[in-house]
Amino acid sequence: MQKLGGAVILMNRNDVTILAGSETINRMAMQPFSGEVILFLDELSKRIRKNKEASLYPDVMTFGFFCRRANIESQKSKYDNLANRLGRGVVFHIAPSNVPINFAYSYVFGLLAGNSNVVRVSSKQFPQVYLLGDIMNEIFEDNKHQMIKEHTLIVEYARKKEITDWYSSICQSRVIWGGDQTIEEIRKSPLPPRSVELTFADRYSIGVISPEYILSLTEEELNRLANGFYNDTYLMDQNACSSPHLILWKKETAMSKDEFLKAKERFWQQVFEATKKYELADIKVSEKYSMLCEMTTSMKNIELVKRYENLLYVITLKSLMEAESKAKSKDDIRYRGKFGLFFETEIDSWEDLAPLIDEKVQTLAVAGIAPSKMQEIVLNNQWCGIDRIVPFGKTLDISLTWDGYDIISMLSRVVAIQ
Repeated sequence: MQKLGGAVILMNRNDVTILAGSETINRMAMQPFSGEVILFLDELSKRIRKNKEASLYPDVMTFGFFCRRANIESQKSKYDNLANRLGRGVVFHIAPSNVPINFAYSYVFGLLAGNSNVVRVSSKQFPQVYLLGDIMNEIFEDNKHQMIKEHTLIVEYARKKEITDWYSSICQSRVIWGGDQTIEEIRKSPLPPRSVELTFADRYSIGVISPEYILSLTEEELNRLANGFYNDTYLMDQNACSSPHLILWKKETAMSKDEFLKAKERFWQQVFEATKKYELADIKVSEKYSMLCEMTTSMKNIELVKRYENLLYVITLKSLMEAESKAKSKDDIRYRGKFGLFFETEIDSWEDLAPLIDEKVQTLAVAGIAPSKMQEIVLNNQWCGIDRIVPFGKTLDISLTWDGYDIISMLSRVVAIQ
């Protein structure tokens, strides 16, 4: 490692590809939400939204919208006493392989917290990654944001421990997005003694719906809800940690069985209509059907399976509590689907949720139930899980508070007078 003042020349080797930024990265910390960072992100937002190729990717356009100045200023307003904070130095980010645009959000989080950022993107070749790298390089070539360029290094390399060792050795913070096995492997690369680490591991998400609410909706309102559910799940093939897999129906009033079944059918039928725009490749059809066959032969808790052509499968469980009582471990009752395969069951009380909620449960999506009410239930019951409570349609909306972490606070430090 060669030091030049406050800078460090990072690895220069054939098996590391630089997608954006500077090989010589500035280690000097900035104040969180610095004016220069906000100007850069606003420029990035404008260029993304004007780019014709970017318009082909909804996730890229959503990221561009996130970066606009008005949103960043709004996020900044939520924090007090930023003047006595500085970034920690260099943040090394390891992006996941299941969400193409995640690397960009992680990078922005590091910038907003006041840090230089080395970001390793997934070895999967997502076009969104290269497109964003090109847009960032166009900005850097104008020399208007030289300081941000010096705080940026987006790299791609195959899984080689010696490279991860190197980047880990020069960082003050490490952020890992990935499965439990990935995190375990990355942690074999040691950090300097004072470095901090944030890990965003395998998580699981669920949803709760009020059947009374479904029956009260107009056709337009129901269509909006169904499309929000579609965006939460199908856009990522249910691979995102925040995508709900298990839907719990909670009655708020006395309701006949016929009314309850009508509410469920009304919801799923509208979801089916929304899924008709989903590109269902043959491999997805076969994998989903194989998954369904395996589950119906191995699981004893299934009451009904309903198929809406090949686009939507809904497995109705007899009882959540019955599954809990027979499970050998939490993993046995972690109902997961792919490509439009969902589980549902009815709960009689909020206490029925308790055996399901552990630290693996990330997001609770709600429809017809106030998020504030669910927040109160989680806090009063002191559950170890559920970090986010959002309406359906918002589960993929990333924020500066994620998995229970206040990311800006975690990736910056306080300069205190005592």
